[in-house]
Amino acid sequence: MNKPLRRIAIFCGLLVLTLLLRDNWLQYVKADTLASDTDNRRVNITRYASPRGDIIVDGKAITGSVESGDNDFKYKRTWKDGAMWAPVTGFSSQAFGANQLEKLEDGILTGTDNRLFFRNTLDMITGKQKEGGSVVTTLNAAAQKAAYKGLGNKKGAVAAIDPATGKILALVSTPSYDPSTFAGTSDNDSKAWNKVLKKNNPDDPMLNRALRETYPPGSTFKVVTAAAALENGVVSGIDDPTKTPDPFKLPQTTTNLTNEHGGCENANLREALRVSCNTVFAKMADNVGNDKMIEQAEKFGFNNATLDTPVRAAESIYPKDNRPQNSLDGIGQGSNRATPLQMAMVASAVANNGKLMQPYMVDQLRASNLDVIETNEPKELSQAVSSETAQKLQQMMETVVKSGTGTSAQINGVTVGGKTGTAQHGLNNSEKPYAWFISYAKLSDGSTPVAVAVVVEDGAANRGDITGGGLAAPIAKDVMKAVIDSKK
Repeated sequence: MNKPLRRIAIFCGLLVLTLLLRDNWLQYVKADTLASDTDNRRVNITRYASPRGDIIVDGKAITGSVESGDNDFKYKRTWKDGAMWAPVTGFSSQAFGANQLEKLEDGILTGTDNRLFFRNTLDMITGKQKEGGSVVTTLNAAAQKAAYKGLGNKKGAVAAIDPATGKILALVSTPSYDPSTFAGTSDNDSKAWNKVLKKNNPDDPMLNRALRETYPPGSTFKVVTAAAALENGVVSGIDDPTKTPDPFKLPQTTTNLTNEHGGCENANLREALRVSCNTVFAKMADNVGNDKMIEQAEKFGFNNATLDTPVRAAESIYPKDNRPQNSLDGIGQGSNRATPLQMAMVASAVANNGKLMQPYMVDQLRASNLDVIETNEPKELSQAVSSETAQKLQQMMETVVKSGTGTSAQINGVTVGGKTGTAQHGLNNSEKPYAWFISYAKLSDGSTPVAVAVVVEDGAANRGDITGGGLAAPIAKDVMKAVIDSKK
C-alpha cells in the first residue's frame, strides 16, 4: 500500500474509532442524564403517555389524570382543590415542567423509578399498561382546610406539625394558584401560567410562603430568647424578677427601647411573655450574648440551609450581630428572620419536652399495586432544650393563652400554649406589620397532637388592628381544633 492510501486508511480508522467512542459514551456514560433531561422531548412524551400516579391525603387522592387530546402528551394532571393543595403538591405541567412533590417524586408518580423495575418488567410481559405509583403524605385534610379557610383572601401562611413525630399536618400559603389551569400545552394554559408569574403578579401566588419565605419573627421569637436565658443560667425561675428597667437603653447606644404598655419594669419571665415585654427580652438577649443566642437558635433549627421536607425550606437566620442588634434580635426585630415552618418547629420542640423532630410530609411511597416501596420514620433533629426548660416554657406559653395576649386561641377542654407577635417591617417601620402566632395543643392525657405557626400579611387591615392575637391566633385555634376533632 502506497503512503497516501495508508494515511487515508489510518484517518478513516480513527474516524470510526471516534464514532465508536462517542456512541459508547452516549449509550452508557450519558444514558441516565439524557433520559432524564427535561429538554429531551421523548422524556416528556413518556412521562405523559399514561395516567400519573396520585398524591394521597387521609387515604384519598387529591390529584388525578385526564386525557388531554394532545397527540404527543396523552394525559395531563388534575388536582382537587388545587389552590388549597398547591403548597404541598406543587405543579406538573406538560409545557412548564414541575416542582415540589410533583417533581421530587416524579419517578414514583410516572412509574419510571428504578425501584419499580421488577413491577414494570412484569407489566411489560403481561401487556399491562405501565402505571405510576402513589405518594402518601402526612397531611391532615381537615387541618389544611381550616388553615386555607382561615387565611381566606389574606396574604400569609400556616404550618402545622405533629410534635411527637415531625409529621407536617398542614402547609398553606395564600394567595395560591390552581395548577390544573396550566397543566397542558394550550394557549389558555400559557395565559394562566403568565398570570401567576411574579413579574406579572405582585402577590406572587407561586411563592410557597410556608416554606420559602422568611419574615421577621417579632415577639414569637421571645420563646427562643427565654429558652436561651433559662438554658444558660441567666435566669433560673420563670417567676423570679429580672431586674429590667423600663425603658431599657440598648447597649452601646443612646436609644431607649420601650413597651406598648406598663408593668414590664423588673417583670419576671412568665409575666414578660404574658404581656410581651420588649425590654425584658432585649435585656435577656444581651445577657445571654450573641454566640449563645446563635447556639440556642440553631438547636431549634435556625441557620440550617439543608432542611428538606422533602421540599427544601428556606434557611431561617439568626446572625452574627453586634450587641444592640443582638438585643433587637432577641425580640424578633433585628436581623433574624424565620419561615412559618421554622416557628412551628419552635412551638413543636417546646411541646415535645424539648425534643425537636425532623419535619416531613411524605409518609410512604407505593407502587401501583399498593406495595410499599419506602416508608419514612420519625427522626430526631436535636434536643433543643432540656425537658425541665421545656416545661417552664410550656407554663409561660400556657399563661399567654390563659390570661395574656393569646386568649383568642383558647379551646374548651384543651390546654393551649402560645405566643403572639406583631413584627414590624419596612424602612423605619413604614410598612404594615406582620401578625404572628405560634402555639400547641395539649390534651387531657398529656399528648400534644399539633403545633402551629401562622403569619398574616394583611395589607387591607387597619394598621392598629394588626396583631398576632387578633388576626393569627383564631386561625391557629381552628387548625388545632381540626386536628383534635379528626382524631376522635
